[in-house]
Amino acid sequence: GRLEAVTQQMGYHPQYLDSFLKTQHYLMHMDGPLPFDCRHYIAIMAAARHQCRYLVNLHVLQFLRAGGDPQWLRGLEFIPPKLRNLNEINKILAHRPWLITKEHIEKLLKISEWSWSLAELVHAVVLLAHCHALASFVFGCGCEQDEGLGGRGSLKPLSLGNQCFCEATAGNSYSQELLRINRKRSLDSCMELDSLRERMQRIHVETEGRDEMRLLQQDREEGEGQGAEVGVQGGTEHCSDPSPGLFPLADTDGEVTGATNLACYMQDPDFGYQDFARRDEDQTQVFRVQDYSWEDHGFSLVNRLYSDIGHLLDEKFRMVDGLQSSAMAKRQGCEPSVFKRGIWNYIHCMFGIRYDDYDYAEVNQLLERMLKVYIKTVTCYPEKTNSEMFDRFWKQFKHSEKVHVNLLILEARMQAELLYALQAITQYMI
Repeated sequence: GRLEAVTQQMGYHPQYLDSFLKTQHYLMHMDGPLPFDCRHYIAIMAAARHQCRYLVNLHVLQFLRAGGDPQWLRGLEFIPPKLRNLNEINKILAHRPWLITKEHIEKLLKISEWSWSLAELVHAVVLLAHCHALASFVFGCGCEQDEGLGGRGSLKPLSLGNQCFCEATAGNSYSQELLRINRKRSLDSCMELDSLRERMQRIHVETEGRDEMRLLQQDREEGEGQGAEVGVQGGTEHCSDPSPGLFPLADTDGEVTGATNLACYMQDPDFGYQDFARRDEDQTQVFRVQDYSWEDHGFSLVNRLYSDIGHLLDEKFRMVDGLQSSAMAKRQGCEPSVFKRGIWNYIHCMFGIRYDDYDYAEVNQLLERMLKVYIKTVTCYPEKTNSEMFDRFWKQFKHSEKVHVNLLILEARMQAELLYALQAITQYMI
């Protein structure tokens, strides 16, 4: 599954890892409104918005294991209209969640034969927010970079075998009961490895006629891109290529490789983050947590429409808030709670979410410039993160403390997306 790199990074904070794995497992593998193959395809769509090949490759593999139609991997044009209609809120949530309105929700819920149920939509929204935020963590901790070599820190990659993501951290201190459940419910039971390889080879046969054209196109794009400014991980995505973006092939050892162009999994690739402070006058006003909060509003709504997920998300939010940060705070000359709140509120501020009881002048006092640059990049456009940024911020801090910052980014970003989406759903229901 290759998510071993993620779990090893989170393993610096084992209590949080336990909570994260339970949520991930529930979203992807337990009973819920959405079919298993659709869950993984939604994850592919979400990860593609940030060009996160690490997560796309993982969910392509699990999509096939869940019995997904290989034709869907050719791109959004080949999936059912109901699923394709999710693209708009995927795009908005990933980059400018303050633009989401009850009209977006109404459109999805009232499209005759392709309509979504409220429960399905809540499941999908949680999946989108989860994968967007996880993409930030993947880039922020370097798991995307050189993933074939295991990512930053020379982490050993997982080969394609009988391990699912939730089993990849058996060496960490989360409960044996969770491990037992994970093994029992692993999606590997949906399809044997031989059958999976056969399915993947079929995709290869169906598309081998396009291989030469794709290589020529890639060579041409690389030639055009030389000398231009490039993004993280060696270059920018070329989104004009209409050819399929990712066709996984299995070699004799079951390892998975994929093409680099993820454009087929998204529309409007130029749509990205814009500073909330520069929004047009007719756009959404500042989101005040006093009017709509996770604790008082979001939790009850999501838990009512998608049973138990609210408790799991709430536990995860509380877990990251409870992580020890005394060393980080001491270096900044403040209390741990003050330091963590400064990071959390700064992230929410970039998405237009404000707390009336907070003095935002504290942010500039608490967070040095390089840290703020790092947080904004990983939060708003994680695909632009590079290893130098990770290495340069807080040279005097331990690796585990840097991972802690990335966990705060993950959870604050996810909660921000959920607040906007759930508020829009609430306004629709009212």
